[in-house]
Amino acid sequence: MKWLDKQVLAPVALDEAPVELPTFEHPKLEPEMPLTRLKIRNKIRGYCEDFEIDNDGYKRIMNLLEHEMDKGLGKETNAAATIKMFPTYVRSLPDGSEEGNFLALDLGGTNFRVLLITLHGGEVKMESKIYLIPQYIMQGSGNQLFDHLADCCAKFMKAHAISHLSLPLGFTFSFPCKQHGIASASLQTWTKGFKCAGVEGEDVVRMFHEAVKRRKDIDITCVAILNDTVGTLMSCAHDDHNCEIGLILGTGTNACYMEKLDNVELWDGDDKEPKQVIINTEWGAFGDNKCLDWFRTPYDKEVDEFSLNGGKQVYEKMISGMYMGEIARLVILKLTQEGLMFGGEVSEELETRQRFYTKYISEIESDDEDEFRNTKQVLEEMGIETFTIEDCRNVRYVCEQVSTRAAYLASAGIAVLLNKISKPEITVAVDGSLYKFHPKFHDRMVDKISTLVNPGIKFKLMMSNDGSGKGAALVAAVAYRILQHQRRQLRL
Repeated sequence: MKWLDKQVLAPVALDEAPVELPTFEHPKLEPEMPLTRLKIRNKIRGYCEDFEIDNDGYKRIMNLLEHEMDKGLGKETNAAATIKMFPTYVRSLPDGSEEGNFLALDLGGTNFRVLLITLHGGEVKMESKIYLIPQYIMQGSGNQLFDHLADCCAKFMKAHAISHLSLPLGFTFSFPCKQHGIASASLQTWTKGFKCAGVEGEDVVRMFHEAVKRRKDIDITCVAILNDTVGTLMSCAHDDHNCEIGLILGTGTNACYMEKLDNVELWDGDDKEPKQVIINTEWGAFGDNKCLDWFRTPYDKEVDEFSLNGGKQVYEKMISGMYMGEIARLVILKLTQEGLMFGGEVSEELETRQRFYTKYISEIESDDEDEFRNTKQVLEEMGIETFTIEDCRNVRYVCEQVSTRAAYLASAGIAVLLNKISKPEITVAVDGSLYKFHPKFHDRMVDKISTLVNPGIKFKLMMSNDGSGKGAALVAAVAYRILQHQRRQLRL
């Protein structure tokens, strides 16, 4: 034992005021705090443990998903299936021989995009312009909407001096539709703030063609209508011929894949080669029949309860960007109310629904763990005035738990599709802001898919380049190539 300096322990007379002795701390130990921090961390982990699912759990989810997909593909079972597995009528992927000028339209929100895409020798050249759709048109009549779209096309073609050309067109229409052919689809229901009268149940391609004819100054024909997942797949398939799956991880989530015709009992087209068709799974509805309730957390249930479509899109609500931030907010709010964060002080912003944005999760998980610069900025934006470095660590932990589960759930879905296709090498095309901007989503998915996919299947995840634009033109180009081939055959 090392004796303290005698001066420090100088004798004190009984009638004198006591001398304050200096305190001595071990350089690596803080006497009370580590235990307090450890207790808090353990309690936080307890509140978050429902987000952790082991591999057996994910395999159970895969079995349930495969069962629901098979129901969607079956003629007798489709009506009761939650996952509808819509045939898209897209049966061929780009083979590199596509040539010429094509228009692509992209409608999926308040912006409408028109693109001119030139395909030549495997190269793709794109020019585009974004047009706003005013609120009064979004809430007006169907004819108003399609007249506006045709007007935007006419302005675009005039600006590019192509009004005199007769051009084939691909239309990315990202609303729930039932397809009747590659260039025929009826709108099931409006979403995303659109409520144009007289469109639901109608063929949107026919309505667009009628609007074009009313103008009489442009000559364009929609040869393909598609959703963004199909565009994502086609865009990557142009560069990688092993690409057979398209995945969206953005505001929502969905996937499509190439299926054998023999497995599609609902198929009502011809059975000529190629005997395959891209299936739009609409997998966001997985779990709407309560088959996933065994692992849903109280936070998931609250998000669902306060959503605009309660009881619907259960799988999507645990994965996509529209809901991820809200799940994290509910966890952080609960932990704060329990006195485990921010000294128990709850800000008005933290109590406000939808106020903790999903982009915050990407920013927080991008942080340097020593400085937490992004996390501090997010907490300030959330009106939290007093916080410690330990609070920053715990907020990051919550974000990691929520986003990791999302990545793993998406991985389970992709593993099901990889196993269904069951080829030695398969590329998955991925698009969407969640996948693009979250710093670890890609790596987590690769790691988890590797543990879930059948042996002997190699896979890679490939970022799609403008699926809704380039992909739409490629679908149009493939459809036009096949159409021209059929016309030549008829002339023989």
